[in-house]
Amino acid sequence: MPNSNQSKIAKDDPVWRAVLPPGATIQQAIQNLDETALQIVLVVDSEGILLGTVTDGDIRRGLLRGITMDTHIDAIAFRDSLVVPPEFGRETVLQLMHANKIRQLPVTDGGRRLLGLHLMDDLIFPSERPNIMVIMAGGKGVRLRPHTENCPKPLLPVAGKPMLEHIIERAMLDGFGHFVLAIHYLGHMIEDYFGDGSRLNVRIDYLREDEPLGTAGALGLLMPKPHAPFVVTNGDVLTDIRYGDLLDFHVRHNAFATMAVRAYEWQHPYGVVQTRGVDIVGFEEKPVTRTHINAGVYALMPEALNLIPSGERCDMPGLFEKLQASGMRTVAYPMHEPWLDVGRPVDLQRANNDLCGEKKDVT
Repeated sequence: MPNSNQSKIAKDDPVWRAVLPPGATIQQAIQNLDETALQIVLVVDSEGILLGTVTDGDIRRGLLRGITMDTHIDAIAFRDSLVVPPEFGRETVLQLMHANKIRQLPVTDGGRRLLGLHLMDDLIFPSERPNIMVIMAGGKGVRLRPHTENCPKPLLPVAGKPMLEHIIERAMLDGFGHFVLAIHYLGHMIEDYFGDGSRLNVRIDYLREDEPLGTAGALGLLMPKPHAPFVVTNGDVLTDIRYGDLLDFHVRHNAFATMAVRAYEWQHPYGVVQTRGVDIVGFEEKPVTRTHINAGVYALMPEALNLIPSGERCDMPGLFEKLQASGMRTVAYPMHEPWLDVGRPVDLQRANNDLCGEKKDVT
C-alpha cells in the first residue's frame, strides 16, 4: 500500500479499496475483487506509483499458464493500462471508456502517481453526494431593472422556469441533494417558491442576510459549518459545468479553495507599436490578449470559512487572497463548458434564446 504521507488520494476515495502492492498474491487479488466489486485491482508501489492493473480476466489467463494462488500479482499485472489526468471531465472520460470498452479508468499525474479511479456506473448514475451546494441569491440585480423591480434576479424566468431552478436541477444530475440559498433582496419570494425543496426532492436551507455581505461573507453565516468540501455558485450563472467534476478536481489537488475559470480573449482595436525609449523596436497588428476570468463557481474546504470575518462583507476574490496569504493552496479549474453570467437584459434574452433552442433540438 502507498504511504499515506505520499499519496494524494482522499481517504474516502473508492480507489483505496482497489489498491494492492506488487507483492500481494493472486489469492489476495481474487479476494479483493470479490469484496470490492470494482472489477479491477490497482497495483501500486510504496511511492504511490501505479505499476499496472489486474482484472478477473488477467487472473484466469494466468491460471491457464500455470501460475498458483501464491504467485505475486506483479507477474500478471497489465503494465500499459490506460490512465487519464485529473483535468479530464466526465464527458471525455466516458468517451474513452466507451472507445476502449472499459468500465474503470485510473486517474494519475504525469509521473503515474495514482490520484483516483473513475467508475462508469458512478459517471452514468452518480450516487448522492453528502456535500452541500451554496447558491448566492441575494443580489438586487440593479443592471437588470426593470425586470428585477418586483422579482429577485434568481427567480427571473429562463425557458419557462427560474434561473435558480436550472442551477439546482443541473447540480442534481451530479448527485447533489442539499442546497443552501443565501438570500437578501426579496428573499421571501425565493423562500415561497422553493420552500424546503421537497417539490424538487431535495433539501433546501436558507442563509438570510440582513445586509449584503458579498459572495464569501454570507458563508460566515453557515450553521452548522460543513464537515466536507462544498460547492458555491452565484445564482445568476448558467452553465453546463459538472459541479461534481469541479468538486472531485478540488479534492484531488488538495486545495483549500478552487475557482472555476474561463479563457477570455480580447482583441486590441489598433495596431500596437513596441518601443524602447524613443526607438521603435516592433509592431503588432491588433494583438489578441488571452486571460482567465472568474466564472463565479467555487469549491471550498470547511477550513476556509475560518478566515471569513463574522458579519463583515467579503467577496470571493478577497477570501482567496486571505487563503494565499495564510499559505493555503488555491487552484484554478479550467472550464470549457457553455457559460453565461446573466447580469444585463441582453444576457437574459440570450439565456432564453439558448435554452429554448436546446429544448427544440431535443424535441
